[in-house]
Amino acid sequence: MSEVRDDRQYTETHEWILDNGNGTYTMGISDHAQALLGDMVYVELPSEGDEASAEDEFCVVESVKAASGVYAPADLEVVEANAVLDDEPELVNSSCYDNGWLVKFKSDSLDGLMDAATYAETLD
Repeated sequence: MSEVRDDRQYTETHEWILDNGNGTYTMGISDHAQALLGDMVYVELPSEGDEASAEDEFCVVESVKAASGVYAPADLEVVEANAVLDDEPELVNSSCYDNGWLVKFKSDSLDGLMDAATYAETLD
């Protein structure tokens, strides 16, 4: 059974979003997504200041099985990318909710996200 953390919101495409409480959000891929993809070998992240529109592919995670797009949950501006993943992409597998986060961003509106219980129901 995949871990779903109650302190986050989720997208239909298996990204998680954590409100940092200071106008920024942290984002990564869910435990379910990383398990399906398998061992990560490369993560392509945007740069600080990059912007993306809702539902745009703006990151790529590549595993031994496949490359998969990571989609913007809203119109956003990247404030930080997790540079540690350049050398340790496997953190997306071993610590997807903690050290394996992908980006931190600013956004004016985060509508249509699922709470943990709703997201967990989609995995059944």
